[in-house]
Amino acid sequence: MVLDRLAVAPEVHALRPDFAVLVIAVSGLVNSGGDEHSEAWLREAEEVARAAGGVMPPHVTSWQEAYRAFGARPQRTASSVEALWKRAAGPGMPRVNWLVDVYNAISVAHVLPVGGEDLAHYGGPIRLVRATGAESFDTTKDGQPANDPPLAGEVVWADDLGVTCRRWNWRQCTRTRLTGASTTALFLLERLAPMSLEALDAAGDALLTRLRARTPDLQVERARFGPATP
Repeated sequence: MVLDRLAVAPEVHALRPDFAVLVIAVSGLVNSGGDEHSEAWLREAEEVARAAGGVMPPHVTSWQEAYRAFGARPQRTASSVEALWKRAAGPGMPRVNWLVDVYNAISVAHVLPVGGEDLAHYGGPIRLVRATGAESFDTTKDGQPANDPPLAGEVVWADDLGVTCRRWNWRQCTRTRLTGASTTALFLLERLAPMSLEALDAAGDALLTRLRARTPDLQVERARFGPATP
């Protein structure tokens, strides 16, 4: 099972004992460019952010505190939900491909960080750890492949091939991005208090409902890692 390969390191829980991640591994997907459904979901999410006047719910500040705790400056490298919320409230969210558009819409509508990765490009165990600083991180710079290693102590998602997402949920690597050819995916929905665990589970339910509307026969593994109670 995919979820047997996943773990959250004790040092991450020590940093934020309230952290929980809902992990959903899916196979049998059919990806493509966006369609009328994904476009409608993105527009609905943008309306949520704009109706709030761009003011984010208070629990988003918990991610700012978490970033400061491992030495990042949230003003320069905001959590994914904060960056996406500002895009939604302003110029609009990016349109990437169907799967990415769907999980971005869930991220804004439910106001929590959501990541989506191609499982076919992982190597070995999947873990959330504090980096040593020696890991590699595949990215691009000036349109060319580049390596941008994390800083020591930074919270990162990683596998045996390197870091898959830097600064908890700030930026994904290029290796595991979801593309038009992706048929398997790992979705990571992350929560810090005061967001409730019930709200976290509701976001996962909404994501699966949208995925199954397109592909009813999906194979799904689902588990929540983190505190059992708020």
